[in-house]
Amino acid sequence: MSVDGWNTVLVLGGIRSGKSEFAESLVADAPTVRYVATSAAADPDDTEWATRLAAHRARRPGSWTTEETAGDPRRLADVLASAGPNETLLVDDLGGWVTVLLDPAHQPADDVATIAELADAVRASEARIVLVSPEVGLSLVPTTPLGRAFTDALGAANRAVADACDAVALVVAGQPAWLKPSTPARPVGVPAQAVPTGGTTVPTSGTGSPAGPASGAADPADGPPPPLPEVLTPTVPAAPAAPAADGTAWVAPTMALPVVATGLVIQPGMELPMPDEYAGPQAVQRLGTLDLPGAGLGVLERVVEFAAATQGTPTPTPWTDVRVLLLHGDHAGGTAAGAVPGESARLAGQARAGRGALARLAAESGASLQVVDAPPSAPIEHGPALDTDAVESALRYGWRLAEEAAGAGVRLLVLGSCGAGAEAAAAAVLVATAGAEAPTVLGRVHTADGEIDDAAWMVRCATVRDALHRTRRSPRDAKDVLAELGGGDVAVATGVLLGATARRVPVLLDGPVGLAAGMISRDLAGQTRHWCLLVDHGGHPAVRLAADVLGLTPLLDLRLDLGEGANALAALPLLRSVLALAGSLPVHPQHGGVDHEPTADPTGTSTTAGGDAPAVTTPADDTSASTPAGAASATMSAGATAEPSTVEPSTGATAAAATVEAAEPDVAPEFAEPDPAGPGPTTTDAGPERDPSGRRAD
Repeated sequence: MSVDGWNTVLVLGGIRSGKSEFAESLVADAPTVRYVATSAAADPDDTEWATRLAAHRARRPGSWTTEETAGDPRRLADVLASAGPNETLLVDDLGGWVTVLLDPAHQPADDVATIAELADAVRASEARIVLVSPEVGLSLVPTTPLGRAFTDALGAANRAVADACDAVALVVAGQPAWLKPSTPARPVGVPAQAVPTGGTTVPTSGTGSPAGPASGAADPADGPPPPLPEVLTPTVPAAPAAPAADGTAWVAPTMALPVVATGLVIQPGMELPMPDEYAGPQAVQRLGTLDLPGAGLGVLERVVEFAAATQGTPTPTPWTDVRVLLLHGDHAGGTAAGAVPGESARLAGQARAGRGALARLAAESGASLQVVDAPPSAPIEHGPALDTDAVESALRYGWRLAEEAAGAGVRLLVLGSCGAGAEAAAAAVLVATAGAEAPTVLGRVHTADGEIDDAAWMVRCATVRDALHRTRRSPRDAKDVLAELGGGDVAVATGVLLGATARRVPVLLDGPVGLAAGMISRDLAGQTRHWCLLVDHGGHPAVRLAADVLGLTPLLDLRLDLGEGANALAALPLLRSVLALAGSLPVHPQHGGVDHEPTADPTGTSTTAGGDAPAVTTPADDTSASTPAGAASATMSAGATAEPSTVEPSTGATAAAATVEAAEPDVAPEFAEPDPAGPGPTTTDAGPERDPSGRRAD
């Protein structure tokens, strides 16, 4: 979690809890960092402590500078108070500082006054400060006076500094938990009613004005939640001229989300299910035993592993019930610079009508399509994109969409977006959560004619920069980032990822909006990223960065640019084919599999694995069967219905040779016919040197 908006942060943690590494990650995006070391020099005989200090030094980048305050513990307050607004300081740690403070060499000293001076310096400093301190107050009371003095002084220091800091995090087993500011339980906000507009469902606020599906706040006890958008099942048109909407089948969702009815608040630290940790590796191990003629599936083995883990079985099946969620939410201001006015609404209407690339690919894949109207977002350079109540409603709205899909039997969700300015808003989220720079994550802007619009790209970069500057002192928790920067479509997409994770439904991510939602959802429930699969990065820098942070390696490098959602659908048939192949192929005989196919031995007789040579059958009541040529004629006769009789396999080669001859034996074929399927291999020669009976002339 990024804390760019907070000036001062205190990171607490036990021994080897990962508190120092977490604190270093908070300042990793700073161009320069002043590392303030508070511990005294190590005892030359204490090699273990020297090794710890060396490990700390090795982790520091070369651009960092180090300043030591062990000689005078009061100097730490002066260093913090004198730091400028453009500086970043990392103090590691207060435990070493208290140890030096209690050293007899610095006595007599007023410990309480020195700790108060430190807290005042933290509170008054204009610099960005991250302080690290051990948490020892959870252990037993020490048995020695010196131990009790240390724990008391450290507890007083932690308490005073925590009160002075903007944020406090506790790291336990490498997992940070934010203690300050805490996330309050906010009231559940859902749209009060729905007004039909042009065949679509537009939720409204309590005043009756259209406000998007996430506007307004309503008590769940006031009534059932509004209906979700209609689900379209696109069909492939019979002819290009036939309108795709004529045969559209609409399904009205009826499932209500239980979590909304109970009033549960979506908040950080939610415990959602994880995929099966054993099924995935078992599926990959099984692939090595299949009867494949080549080396295997290559990087597409990850598809099998992902499907096995999310389906909970080592033999996953192809995804048959797929739903595409197309989020349509426009962003105002500079984020939409270069966007064609009305283009996003045209694309959304096109998808609703069953036309366009997305609807056609959905029809080819047999996937249903649901167009979701997200609330519009205000210009982020001037103020928040959404208010807090709208963020709450948008998260719940997305959760409901995933819940309804799971209840309808959907086994795979594809997340897409078509809002104006959505890419720039997603880039702003990545800048805030991943410590990136706006020019590095914003893709080029193309005009309707396919030309590059550098002026619009610069406007978007400036907009993201101004928005980050405006929110530099704002908290950086998930909901605040959504409210300040992300907007309605990213908030709804985040709710979809959370709801899909809760219902164990995997999601195909496709584009910046889905990846930005993945970055936000990891701070609400870290399990969500394990249910997401990225098919192609599309050459987009924001997708590349977010995928690297989330640990989502793209399966393909096709650089598709068909629109968010359409890229994943284009690759879906390949993924299904891989799963079908992995689930249907038998185990290779070398690995214990049974080969039921007939094989031939050098004697010309047909054998099966583990069995004797089968007999050759021929119709017994056909008089022409008394000769090899007649046997061939009887064998090729499609209307033979008499009881078959068994002859010795030794005559099979002669009968098979006769079978090769065409119906007119006097005419030599232009090419040699292939060996027929029969008992044992035969050889045939093409050429005139044959007699009328079909025998080759020696």
